[in-house]
Amino acid sequence: MSAHQATFVRASMIEASPAPSKESGIVHWLRTNLFATPRDTVLTIISLLILAWLVPPTIQWLFIDAAWTGGGRGVCATIAQGGSQPDGWSGACWAFVNAKFDQFLFGRYPPDERWRPALVGILFVLFLVPMLIPRVPFKGLNAILLLAVLPILAAILLPGGWLGLAYVETPLWGGLMVTLVLSFVGIAVSLPLGILLALGRRSNMPVIKMLCTVFIEIVRGVPLITVLFMASVMLPLFLPQGVTFDKFLRALIGVSLFASAYMAEVVRGGLQAIPKGQYEGADSLGLSFWQKMGLIVLPQALKLVIPGIVNTFIGLFKDTSLVSIIGMFDLLGIVRLNFSDANWSSAVTPLTGLIFAGFVFWLFCFGMSRYSGFMERLLDKSQR
Repeated sequence: MSAHQATFVRASMIEASPAPSKESGIVHWLRTNLFATPRDTVLTIISLLILAWLVPPTIQWLFIDAAWTGGGRGVCATIAQGGSQPDGWSGACWAFVNAKFDQFLFGRYPPDERWRPALVGILFVLFLVPMLIPRVPFKGLNAILLLAVLPILAAILLPGGWLGLAYVETPLWGGLMVTLVLSFVGIAVSLPLGILLALGRRSNMPVIKMLCTVFIEIVRGVPLITVLFMASVMLPLFLPQGVTFDKFLRALIGVSLFASAYMAEVVRGGLQAIPKGQYEGADSLGLSFWQKMGLIVLPQALKLVIPGIVNTFIGLFKDTSLVSIIGMFDLLGIVRLNFSDANWSSAVTPLTGLIFAGFVFWLFCFGMSRYSGFMERLLDKSQR
């Protein structure tokens, strides 16, 4: 190569230039998502105006004008109503939530014994969190602790009557404790039972298929409130004289069976989405039915229907509020029960309590939704 030609050859690559401001950063995001077209621009402006109209007074009512501490309705009521607010009702009455917080957690559980549900809650978190983190080892041991050891400990600690613990009857249970117990048992039972029902409905054995189909269609054809009413009121009429079940246990069974019917249809949708070649490939390897399902088909089917499974879980969590029909008070039920307390009777107390209950429900449901999205991205091998 001549010296003249060498002058046109670079010894190093040119460094990449930064992207134009209109193609990256906040300006690009705004143009792409909010102001991409004239219609988007108009809708964005209208939305901003609505937010500017709603958000400031909402924040004012929820936090700035709210009553945070106090010992009765006087902190939230007007002077005309016997309170301390001169110019009208206060903002949110968080003093009511603060005063009733223990009841919102444990219901009418005896105060001296509330360490027992608190201990069960701590163990639940300690066993559940490692189970949800993919890289934490010893998943098998973790599953045994969560699904076998914890229910036994809860059955001993919560009702008592064992090992010197005072007996606490289930009508005294309530609040978030009841919501979590019903949800945990319903989720833990409905998923495996739903899988079995889905497999039974696709079975080649006519009797098994008919029984599973009849069960699913009957349960899905009635509302949960009817199932709970039947379990609480009608079931004892069909039992032998002197034989009875605890009302809370009947609610657990009713909720679990109800959720399992819906779960079965979600899982069946995943099974139908698996190509026939997967079944034939498993058969060609000489796998048994349960090996084929456990090793080949179900792992793929369940991955496809994660959104539907979590959606059923979220619905189950919210539907626990219906147990008030049989005299059990979950979080929403115990909040509404406290509205009748004359010491906290004011116009803002019910709304504040319902906002608190709604926020707690949203927090749990949003957490399940976000974890569902995380698992979908983790298991989506085709995109990696």
